[in-house]
Amino acid sequence: MGATHAVSAQPLSIERIFSDPGLSGKAPVKLKFSPDGSRVTYLQGKVEDYNRYDLWEYNLKDNTNRLLVDSEALFSGPESLSDEEKARRERQRIFGKGILEYTWSKDGTALLFPLNGDLYYYSLKDAKSKKLTNTPQFETDARFSPKGNYVSFIRDQNIFALNISTGQETQLTKDGGGVIKNGMAEFVAQEEMSRMTGYWWAGDESKVAFTRVDETPVAEAIRNEIYAEEVKLFNQRYPFTGTANVDIQLGVVTLNNQQIDWVDLGKDKDIYIARAKWLKDSQTLSYQWQDRSQQTLELRFFDTKKKTQRVALTEKSDTWINLHKDLRFLDDKQHFIWASERNGFKHLYLYSVNGELVRQITDGEWIVDGIKGIDEKKGLVYFSGRADSVLESHLYTAPLFKKGETTRITEAGSYHNVVMADDHQSFIDSFSSVNQPTSVALRKSNGEFITWLEQNSLDDAHPLTPYLSHLVTPEYGTLKANDGQTLNYRLFKPAKMKKGVKHPVIVNVYGGPHAQRVTNSWRSKNLYFQYMVQQGYVIFQLDNRGSYNRGKKFEDAIYKHLGVVEVEDQITGVEFLRTLDFVDANRIGIYGHSYGGYMALMTMFKAGDYFQAGVSGAPVTDWALYDTHYTERYLGHPATNAKGYEASAVFPYADNLKGPLLIYHGMADDNVLFTHATKMFKVLQDKVKPFDMMTYPGSKHSLRGKEVQTHLHKTITQFFDREFK
Repeated sequence: MGATHAVSAQPLSIERIFSDPGLSGKAPVKLKFSPDGSRVTYLQGKVEDYNRYDLWEYNLKDNTNRLLVDSEALFSGPESLSDEEKARRERQRIFGKGILEYTWSKDGTALLFPLNGDLYYYSLKDAKSKKLTNTPQFETDARFSPKGNYVSFIRDQNIFALNISTGQETQLTKDGGGVIKNGMAEFVAQEEMSRMTGYWWAGDESKVAFTRVDETPVAEAIRNEIYAEEVKLFNQRYPFTGTANVDIQLGVVTLNNQQIDWVDLGKDKDIYIARAKWLKDSQTLSYQWQDRSQQTLELRFFDTKKKTQRVALTEKSDTWINLHKDLRFLDDKQHFIWASERNGFKHLYLYSVNGELVRQITDGEWIVDGIKGIDEKKGLVYFSGRADSVLESHLYTAPLFKKGETTRITEAGSYHNVVMADDHQSFIDSFSSVNQPTSVALRKSNGEFITWLEQNSLDDAHPLTPYLSHLVTPEYGTLKANDGQTLNYRLFKPAKMKKGVKHPVIVNVYGGPHAQRVTNSWRSKNLYFQYMVQQGYVIFQLDNRGSYNRGKKFEDAIYKHLGVVEVEDQITGVEFLRTLDFVDANRIGIYGHSYGGYMALMTMFKAGDYFQAGVSGAPVTDWALYDTHYTERYLGHPATNAKGYEASAVFPYADNLKGPLLIYHGMADDNVLFTHATKMFKVLQDKVKPFDMMTYPGSKHSLRGKEVQTHLHKTITQFFDREFK
């Protein structure tokens, strides 16, 4: 670990894992470069309240860390959030108090903060803030315009632009309200497409493109949220799989006269608008049109002057197309970069703006994670990817316009998350490994170390240090799936094992698409697994087919039948565990949350000879209860794959439950609705199958909060102890 520890060694406890100060240390979050590159800014929790965040800076001129904006100086009272904002934060996985979001002005002289439904403008010149809005309504999705002359936001489901110098507000759309939402991302866009906005400024500030969503076709469902002392009922328009989505339009509104031009999206209205982005000429709007099946994606260009459009490129798939955020228009106004999985792995391609492919930039049986920067002068593209190991993400460069080698910049042995400076001279490197919490360094573009932004050194003052000597380093390895594809696993085993003693195993699983568990990176969740290892358990994790970062063939195995190859691969993992002389084959349990909760049920129901006990957290039980975009991506439409939906639900297999089962769920979950659990409860009760349950009043899908997390993990531990000890 690189430190001498004078502090006394201590075993972990569940209470300590979820208490302050956090054992991960104080690695900053939401790291950004200021536009002029003179500062690195980040959010950091207060010493006395780790959940209340302030804005800090590392000043590159004098090499000092300092508090830049105290959240309490802006707003000190408790926040009162609208239901829309609560839902938006839940989908963005934003949790905490104080400054949770911030935006730089283009010239780097000011910052914008949304707080308690109003907007605060902070000038760095005089270190003063002013309240831009002071209304009973909630202002959301606020940002500076490209040149910094305006602040735009959504109020009452309409788009507004506020002139910073005059304070004058211009309402750009007028008919928002009720089922009509202007400039706002609809539910599936937020939850499943990672599109959190519905409006986009042209670079010259003359126009704003936006979506107009009409929720009328989406059936209203009454959703309840059960709290300790009350039950709240919500009329929510939820697009259950197979049912109607919103009607969506794409418009362009001119700032000076609020005139709207509507883009012709075609005859087929049952479509998705996945992305939108302006070209550098501020005249052409690009948007990504996706059909309902998600097997066709078109990148379309709309000329706002000529009112004409064309398809720049088309992606097609026999299964589904994964969306990405890697469309970049070059400053030369002649080219753009696009990511595609057309050869089975996500790679980067250079196109001319007329839609002709110029060249493939990256290639190989590995994936690009995402573009980090483009240096047109040097002819380089910076990107994160897995060329060296699927277990680690690294920063690489590749030549932009000519053939050449892909070069890794970050050091092997860690997992790196990178933010590149606009001038491409330096980057922020947040890196960690399985037993090393995140450190943050500033580096030159060639990887050379400049300075620490947060070393997070495991010295005597670090909260994790007393527990370090008890942590074990997991073993990594590979197995073969039934079709010959390689499966990665990770195995945590007790530090001191006596010969002949056989240990119980907990298989921790997620197993679903767009997720990866077996990495060489720090996750605070692993501290609970370390605790269980200290109690004598072996912890095993395996990324089955269908999981992420392995290429499209690896993912496609789940198409139109969920819970089949995933279960087969987890059985392959157990068959491997049974060959280990320290594993008790009669005490192998499984535990997962969300898709992992679904997997825990499926394995307990379909593979009871392999798994003797299971914990299922917030499980999907019936895919008919889930939303259109996610579910139809993998299962197709219920009208064309009814048997696939029935076979992918957990209920047909419930008769086969043999071992003890614990199901837990948040009773205010608005993602995997509590109904998934109650349907499961009823089926098991009707079949007279005993099981344990634990429900959490008021908790959402993530079950946030120190007390809830402590109680939950004590409950899980007691369950496995009862069954396996």
